Amino acid sequence: MSAIRNKVQLIGNVGNEPEIKTLESGRKLAHLTIATNEIYRNDKGEKVEQTEWHRITAWGKTAEIIEKYVVKGKEIAVEGKLTHRSYDDKNGEKRYITEVVVNEILLLSK
Repeated sequence: MSAIRNKVQLIGNVGNEPEIKTLESGRKLAHLTIATNEIYRNDKGEKVEQTEWHRITAWGKTAEIIEKYVVKGKEIAVEGKLTHRSYDDKNGEKRYITEVVVNEILLLSK
């Protein structure tokens, strides 16, 4: 079971055009968001759709694939690990980010 301690798998639609950066080393970095939807019926029997947004980060070859093939609205599946980090913004306030660092991507829609 130790192999699945921090593993995230999501299928969703890309919410923005991927942001691609090329670092000084030549390594690529991609940032994007994906939306996952859950549909259920509430206590009154009404259909409810809930959308969750997920920040996605990818490095290297995976980022290159995203740069080449992924656009806003495309359905993708990602697998990676959940990470948390913080930084100080330009006003000196502490900001927190939770993201999925992707190691595999599957392009689902045309």
